[in-house]
Amino acid sequence: MSFFGIDVRTSGGSFESAGQRITVQQFIPAAEGKYPAILALHGSGGIREGWSEQPSRLMAGQGFSVFVVHYFERTGTNWADRDTTHCHFPDWMRTIGDAISFATCNPSVDANRIGLLGFSLGGYLALSVASVDPRVKAVVEFFGGMPEELQGFTRMPPVLILHGEEDRIVPVSEATRLQTLLERAETPYEMKLYPGAGHGFSGMQFLDAGQRAVKFLKRYL
Repeated sequence: MSFFGIDVRTSGGSFESAGQRITVQQFIPAAEGKYPAILALHGSGGIREGWSEQPSRLMAGQGFSVFVVHYFERTGTNWADRDTTHCHFPDWMRTIGDAISFATCNPSVDANRIGLLGFSLGGYLALSVASVDPRVKAVVEFFGGMPEELQGFTRMPPVLILHGEEDRIVPVSEATRLQTLLERAETPYEMKLYPGAGHGFSGMQFLDAGQRAVKFLKRYL
């Protein structure tokens, strides 16, 4: 299937993390070559086909190799509440590190251009992994934040913050706190807060956020 003039091929894959088999959905530009890799990280509700399929195809159509990581399989999780997240967060971070290793072995991937794109819980994970893994060169986070335990970071790749001002699940104060932390670390960042938006975007806000994400990733990867 072709999006924006670039043919995209899809496939399944998996890797092992701490003895568990982790599923990865792969959306790869069909033409041979080395592309920047984007690892997409879902939120606390787990993988949702409508979320992972269309945006991933669209991003691959823009010239990225996209890997949707089912990181909950590391811990047998279907949905994460606060206690589950607190318990398993380090395991999920390690699994995402293993996913980066998996992606860099793909012949379509330029191992020097790795980005993380996270939604909600996935945004927290993307930022956390990026703060300790120098292989990550850019982060796009949708309505996420930085865990308190890791707010002392001293390095972080460029970050794009996208957040709804009326988010009742992850309050917008998480975005402004992250902004302060990034400025302290002298990290390049961009931030867009959407008036009236809650924990998720739709319509023109979704389109605008997607365009900003692609532009940001092309700039830094």
